[in-house]
Amino acid sequence: MTASRSGRLSGQGERGVFGRRIPLFTFFGFRVGVDPSWFILFLLVTWTLAAGFFPYYFEGFSSSTYWTMGIIGSLGLFVSILLHEFSHSIVARRYGLHMKGITLFLFGGMAEMPEEPANAKTEFLMAIAGPIASVALSALFYGGYLLGQSAGWATPVYAILGYLALINLILAIFNMVPAFPLDGGRVLRSIIWHFNGSLRKASRVAAEIGAGFGILLLLLGGLRIIVGDIIGGIWFVLIGLFIRSGAKLSYQQLVYKSVLKGEPVGKFMHTDVVTVNTRTSVRDLVENYLYHYHFKMFPVRDNGRLLGSVGTEQIKKLSRFEWEEKTVGDIYEPCDAGNCVPEDMDAMDAFTTMSQGGKSRLMVVRENEVAGIVTNSDLMRFLTLKMELESDKSPVQG
Repeated sequence: MTASRSGRLSGQGERGVFGRRIPLFTFFGFRVGVDPSWFILFLLVTWTLAAGFFPYYFEGFSSSTYWTMGIIGSLGLFVSILLHEFSHSIVARRYGLHMKGITLFLFGGMAEMPEEPANAKTEFLMAIAGPIASVALSALFYGGYLLGQSAGWATPVYAILGYLALINLILAIFNMVPAFPLDGGRVLRSIIWHFNGSLRKASRVAAEIGAGFGILLLLLGGLRIIVGDIIGGIWFVLIGLFIRSGAKLSYQQLVYKSVLKGEPVGKFMHTDVVTVNTRTSVRDLVENYLYHYHFKMFPVRDNGRLLGSVGTEQIKKLSRFEWEEKTVGDIYEPCDAGNCVPEDMDAMDAFTTMSQGGKSRLMVVRENEVAGIVTNSDLMRFLTLKMELESDKSPVQG
């Protein structure tokens, strides 16, 4: 399964679904990486092919041969998903959308798209490109399978080609289910968008269908577990949870963008900033700053200039015995794009920076000096208030 989702992975300390994103290579300007969860998929697919699929359909080979076939088949699936996602990215780039890269994870692949398409036509072409690529790959691999049979190739060779033909066809069919955030859901969204002229309303409908499809998969997974197909049932449940949460989060992200877009982060910052210097001991930082002001992060200044920030994240890495001997200068985090943002930065970009970095507060900088602090709760309060007054009601927002 693949999903082209709007979202960004920060350039520094990229995080995946369950951990840090592992970069692999760059291809035609697109960064390719894997989430650690992808290795679970690789092992499961390899085991399924080596212990089940290939021995069932192609008998008479050794265990080592089946495992070799399983590994090659899994790598072929890896390449197929990459080509599926590349097709999305290439079409997006053709129509002026910036695609940062592709990440493989437990449920397939994700093309990283920081912005929504400009119009319904671009959305449609970008979404349909993935399934078309999968169908083309299926036809190509099936042709190789038939050629291998007729030309007398070794059975394991054309067996792998047959599997890749089948799995690419399954990928194309599944991804065309009209449930957001699957490709079919994006195709549906583009069609609705074309006729009603509203991306937000089209997204709401597609997301509601996606959430409903996710619930259906959860029910089917539970039924399969009851009848004894535990592994198959668990997969249905996991995919159902992913699609349901993906539909809700994708729609919420769109709403957040529409609410925060164009609002400068300086509008939300607190200007009554409490700073510390590098000579402050960690014990003093805890007792006289964290416990007194109840802030999780403080800007670090010395000799009249901003150096960075320090807070609970850095303190938790120390033992209590180190609080006396360590100073703020020993542990502070230097100012960079992950904790410092310019005053005129779009509030949505600041919100994304906090979400991806796991931070609740950012320093707002003006002329290399801290002008204020913006918090996640500040932005969320504004979001909640504006959505309550202006947003259309929808179950996918809950």
